[in-house]
This record gives sequence, structure tokens and C-alpha cells, in this order.
Amino acid sequence: MTQNVLSRDEIRPPQIIYALFLAGIVTANITLLIGVVIAYVYRKEAAPWLQPHYRYLIRTFWIGTLYACIAFLLSIVMIGTLLWPMLAVWLGVRCVLGWIDVRKGRPPARPASWLW
Repeated sequence: MTQNVLSRDEIRPPQIIYALFLAGIVTANITLLIGVVIAYVYRKEAAPWLQPHYRYLIRTFWIGTLYACIAFLLSIVMIGTLLWPMLAVWLGVRCVLGWIDVRKGRPPARPASWLW
């Protein structure tokens, strides 16, 4: 694997988006919407090694939205109330792992995964 030269200006946007996604856990997902808009804006002009991070962030948003809809529907029968904390943990783990990969200058480990 080649070593990427990390520029602070280059890795700052994905780090901010990961932080916005993590903040979405406590802000009722408002910052998630801001983060996904930023990801869509920056993804095309990003360095080639960072483009998978933007794809990973966008996928995280849409997969999380699907999981949240499922949890909401299942909340009607009380099963979904158990899924909300699991969804928060899923989002947290996914964002922390992605953030670590950005800091180390490598693409996400499993960008196509629906879990981690």
C-alpha cells in the first residue's frame, strides 16, 4: 500500500462530516443532514484516496435512514424501541472507524458493508 501525503486541508472536510454524523446522535439527526450535503458537495473534487470516504459517508446516511425507518415502524409494536440504541451504536462505530482511517491516510476498510 502506498503512503499518502496527508494535507490538513484535504482531510478536514471528511473529519468535519464524521463529527457532524456523530453529533447527529444527540441532535436528532439535524447535523446528519448537514453532513450528507457537505459530502455530496465535496466528493467529486476530493483526492482519489478520499473519494471512498465520501461514498462511505453518503452510504452511512442512506443506510442509517433505512434502519431508522425500520426502527420507527417497529416502534409501533414496541420492538423498535430496542433498535434505537443499537442504531446509535452502529452510527458511532461506523463514524469512528471511518475517522480513524482518514487520520491514517487510508480508505475505509469495508466501504460497501451494511454493518461496520
